[in-house]
Amino acid sequence: MSEQLSLKASISVASARDARALAALRTAVAHGMTLKFGEGHWSAGPSKAQVLRQTRASHVLVARRDTEIIGKVRLARALPWPIDSSCFTPAKAPLYVLGLAVAPAMRGQGIGRFLMEAAKDTARSLHAEALWLDAYDHAAGAGPFYVECGFRMVGRTKYREVPLCYYEWRA
Repeated sequence: MSEQLSLKASISVASARDARALAALRTAVAHGMTLKFGEGHWSAGPSKAQVLRQTRASHVLVARRDTEIIGKVRLARALPWPIDSSCFTPAKAPLYVLGLAVAPAMRGQGIGRFLMEAAKDTARSLHAEALWLDAYDHAAGAGPFYVECGFRMVGRTKYREVPLCYYEWRA
């Protein structure tokens, strides 16, 4: 996959070689969110080992400008265990969207939307009928962004006292 944005960014599938850069990106995003919203579940950055496991267990798309990773989104076949799938419209082989992240300096330039469109393209190519995700029901959550990307809210819940909203997109 090598789509081009007018900003000279491209989308590709992450490899194990990208683990250090992905961990650094997610740590920078967590730090930025903590500065903006205070301490929360969004405050922890992953280790390189965690990123490597996630890269092996799921489909990680990265946005690059030249060789720099400026954003990423992870798509998983397995529904994360704390998620209540009864809120979603039944689907054969849905993909679960995890960890959309855009470098703080790149926000507002369409990178997140570009990644979400690539996630939809990937879902279609993998014959997934839907993309499912959750977002914090908080100012730190990206719910309004996902609605702008064509998702619809299908439910609310709490996980470990953290309020969440569920969203889905149908292929």
